[in-house]
Amino acid sequence: MMTGAKRKRSTVWRKIQAVRFEDIRAWCMRRLPILKWVPEYNWKENLVPDTVSGMMLAIQQVTQGLAFAVLSSVHPVFGLYGSFFPVIIYAIFGMGRHVATGTFALTSLISANAVERLVPSVRTNFTANNNSGILGLSEFEMQRIGVAAAVSFLGGIIQVAMFMLQLGSATFLLTEPVISAMTTGAATHVVTSQVKYLLGMKMPYISGPLAFFHIYAYVFENIRSVQLEALLLSVLSIAVLVLVKELNEKFHRNIKVVLPIDLLLIIATSIACYYANMEYIYGIEVVGNIPKGLPSPKAPPMRVLPEVVTEAFGVALVGYVASLALAQGSAKKFKYTVDDNQEFLAHGLSNVIPSFFFCIPSAAAMGRTALLYSTGAKTQVACLISCVLILVVIYTIGPLLYWLPMCVLASIIVVGLKGMLMQFRDLKKYWNVDKIDWSIWVSTYVFTICFAANVGLLYGVVCTIVIVIFRFPRAKTLNLKNVKEVEYKYKAEDNCESLKHVKIVSVNSPLVFLNARKFHADLLKIIQQDGISSQCEQNTLLCSFSNGSCHGELVQSCHSERHVLILDCSGLNFFDYTGVSVLLQIYKDCKSRYIDVLLAHCKASLIKAMQYGGSLDSENPVFFESISSAIDAIHIHRNYSKFSEQSEV
Repeated sequence: MMTGAKRKRSTVWRKIQAVRFEDIRAWCMRRLPILKWVPEYNWKENLVPDTVSGMMLAIQQVTQGLAFAVLSSVHPVFGLYGSFFPVIIYAIFGMGRHVATGTFALTSLISANAVERLVPSVRTNFTANNNSGILGLSEFEMQRIGVAAAVSFLGGIIQVAMFMLQLGSATFLLTEPVISAMTTGAATHVVTSQVKYLLGMKMPYISGPLAFFHIYAYVFENIRSVQLEALLLSVLSIAVLVLVKELNEKFHRNIKVVLPIDLLLIIATSIACYYANMEYIYGIEVVGNIPKGLPSPKAPPMRVLPEVVTEAFGVALVGYVASLALAQGSAKKFKYTVDDNQEFLAHGLSNVIPSFFFCIPSAAAMGRTALLYSTGAKTQVACLISCVLILVVIYTIGPLLYWLPMCVLASIIVVGLKGMLMQFRDLKKYWNVDKIDWSIWVSTYVFTICFAANVGLLYGVVCTIVIVIFRFPRAKTLNLKNVKEVEYKYKAEDNCESLKHVKIVSVNSPLVFLNARKFHADLLKIIQQDGISSQCEQNTLLCSFSNGSCHGELVQSCHSERHVLILDCSGLNFFDYTGVSVLLQIYKDCKSRYIDVLLAHCKASLIKAMQYGGSLDSENPVFFESISSAIDAIHIHRNYSKFSEQSEV
C-alpha cells in the first residue's frame, strides 16, 4: 500500500515538474483573454470610439441597473452595484469584445421569484429611510438582497462547474428558434411584471404556473384602482422613449453621438416629481433614498442556498444562453472567435465574485450590446470606461435620484425589451424555411409564458432533440458522414484540363443543427488542404501592392483559373434553418476566396429556402439538376470567357 501511494505521489510530482513556463503562459493567455488583447490595444485608433461608447453605455447601465433591481424585488441601489462589478470581471475573463455584461431583465425576473418567496413583501415602495441595516437600508431590504446575492452566487457556481465539465461544447443543442422563443417569452413575462408600476396599482406578488394569466386577471378585476396620474406619466414616457429611440436609430449614421433619452427622461421626471410634490399630492411611487459609496464585501447567506437551487439553475442557463448568443453574434459580425466553454467561466465568475458585493444576477443584454455596435466600440475598454462613470454616479449622483417615479423606471424596462419582443417577426422566416422550426418556436414560447424561462428552454431543447431523432430515421440514406469527396471522371479528354480546378463534394446526410458546424468545418478543411484559392488571392495581393495598377494578364489569369466547388445535394434529404444558414455562409466564404459554388441535385424546398434566407449575388446560375449539367455550364462559361478575351485582343 505504501509503495503504491509513494509511486502515485512521485508520478504526480514528476508531472508537476514537467510543467514548463510556456505551458503556464499558454494557459493564462487562454483563460485570461485580457492578457492577449490589452498588449495589442491600439490607443491611437480605438481610445476615442471606446470612450464615446463607454459614456453612452454608462448612461444605459445606470438606468437599466436601477430598473432591473426593482424587477428583482430589491432596492434600486443594488442595480448600480450590479452594473459595476460584473463588468470588470467579464472584461478580464470574457472573450466577447462587444458584449455588455451587467444587470439583465430575465435573470432579475428569475431571482425575484426566490426573493418574494423567501422574504415576502411587506411594502412595495423604497422611500423608507430606516438606518437599522448596512448602507443605511432597512433589515428587510438587506434580507432581500441577501437572497438575490445567494441566487447569483449559486448560479455562478453552477456555471463554473459547467466550465470544468467542458459543457460548452453542448451548446449546439441550443438552436436559434429555441433561444429566440425563450427570450421573447421571458421578455413578455418582464413586461407583465411591470404592469402594476405602469398602472400605479397595488398588487400582490403573483408567481408560479400560469402566473402570466393570473396577473392580467387581477388587473381586470381591480381596474378601478388604476392610478390615472401614474398611467398618464407611463404613456408619455413610453411615447417619448420609443419616438426618440426610433429617430436615433434612423439617423445614427448622420450623428456621432445618440441622444441619451433614458437619462434625460430620468432627470426631467425627477425634477418634475420634486417640484410638483407628486409623491404626496398624487401618490406617485418614487425610488426613494439611494445610499452613497460601495459596500464592504460580505458573503451571501449560505443557509438559503438549498432553497434557491431552482432559481440558480434558471439564472445559470438562461443568462448563459442569452449572453452566448450575443457573444457569438458579435464575433461573427466583427470576425473573431469566442470559446463557448470560456464564456461559462467568464459569466460564472461574473456572478460569483460580485455576489459578495450585494449584486443581483448578471448577464449580457441585447440593448446594451446593440448600443456598443451603433456607437462604434472597438474593445472591452468601452465597458471599463463605463465602470468609471458608474462609480462617479454611485459616489455623487445617486442620492439625487430620490424623486425618480417608479412608473418611469417601468417604462424604461418595457421599451428596453423592444429588441426581444420584435423577435416575433422571426415567425415568418421560420415558416418559410422549416415549418417544424416554426412549431418549435411557438410551443417553446407558450411553455415559457405558461411556466418560466428555464422551463421553456428545457422544453425547447428536449423537443428539438426528439424531433431530430424521429426525423433522422426517415432520411433516404443512413450514411451519417457529413461530407464525402466524390471522384468524377469526365470521359472527354479535351475537358480534363478544365476540370483540374473543379472540386465535387457530396452531402450524404441531412443538414441540421446537430451536424451543421462539423459540415462547415470539414468543407473549409477540404478547401484549405487543396489550396483552391491561393492563386487568385496572390493576384489580388499583387494588385493591391501595385496601388491599383493591376496588369491585364493578372486579372485574366485569375478569372480563367477561377476555382469551382460543386456540392452534390442528392443525399441532403432534409434540413433546418441552421443548415440553410450554414450553406449560405459557405457560399459567402467561398465567394470571398474567389471560388464559385454550384449546387446540384437540389430539392425545390432547399432552393426556395436558400433564395429566401439570403441574397445569392451571382451573374450565373447556382442551382443545377445534375453534376453533368453543372460541369457543362462551367465549360460554356469558360469558353465564353476565352472568346471574350480573344475578341478584346
